[in-house]
Amino acid sequence: MKSLATLSVALLLAACTTAPSNNNSSNASNVNANASPAATQTLTVVDTPQRVKDMMASRGEQDQAKPTLKILEPAANASVNSSTVKLKLALSGDLKGYQPHKDEATGMGNHIHVILDNQPYEAYYNLDQEFELRNVADGDHTIRVFPSRPWHESYKDEGAFQMVKFTVKNGGAEANKPATTANGQQMSNANSNANAAPPREGKDMQNSVAGAIDAAKPLLTYSRPKGEYKAAESDPVMIDFWLTNAKLKGDGGQYRVRYTVDGGEPKYIDKWAPTWLSGWTAGKHTIKLELVDEDGGLVDNGGYNSTTREITVSK
Repeated sequence: MKSLATLSVALLLAACTTAPSNNNSSNASNVNANASPAATQTLTVVDTPQRVKDMMASRGEQDQAKPTLKILEPAANASVNSSTVKLKLALSGDLKGYQPHKDEATGMGNHIHVILDNQPYEAYYNLDQEFELRNVADGDHTIRVFPSRPWHESYKDEGAFQMVKFTVKNGGAEANKPATTANGQQMSNANSNANAAPPREGKDMQNSVAGAIDAAKPLLTYSRPKGEYKAAESDPVMIDFWLTNAKLKGDGGQYRVRYTVDGGEPKYIDKWAPTWLSGWTAGKHTIKLELVDEDGGLVDNGGYNSTTREITVSK
């Protein structure tokens, strides 16, 4: 009788302990069935997308142009007594029809990439007007400019890239003013006076100070990717940059551009040309571009030869 009683108690305890376990297993199974599996991102280098090839075909000889830029204002090593720094450029060279201009219907067009210090570039479309860099903090700064196509691929001919250093003194910039919006919206307010001149192109600048750039040393200028990528532009995505005083291994030089996506395995670019990457998953991603020597060592120049940007891919 004692053995029978002991067996009954054991069976009762087993039933009490296993029932919750079965319920948990069932719940876990339901949760897993309803959850979306994490997408795996595998990026591969692909050819120029057809949509860009189609744009190239419609542009005539523009993509064989050799535009040359000159920075008229600010002058090299100028002192500017205002937090609004006016940029004025002159465009010349073998243009083959190339002119900066925004198509209001598509929001696209030839433009100039304008970079203050090492901030993300801003697009400058109307060279007939000065471009305003607003809320620039006191201190030493550097502007870099180069011409670009509607899909943001830079022209890489000699004379296209220009750089100037200047200093803002007693400019009165607002230290706590919000940074530039990511969508490129013009920051100036519309003027209700119909006879007033239209507002200049321009952007509020983030609070930054340039490093000690040596104009004679190798310099990598990050250009793309940048911002948000939607619809057809979400895959593939282009890596593009400007090189100064450096030649990559595949072009007969000694340098390489190392890129890292989301902290993953480093990859290398050995020829100075756009690199198109396919296989992006939706969400935020980080891209780091670095100029390295043949041994993989970072080539320093004011801290600008290693730049990280965050982008958003929307599917």
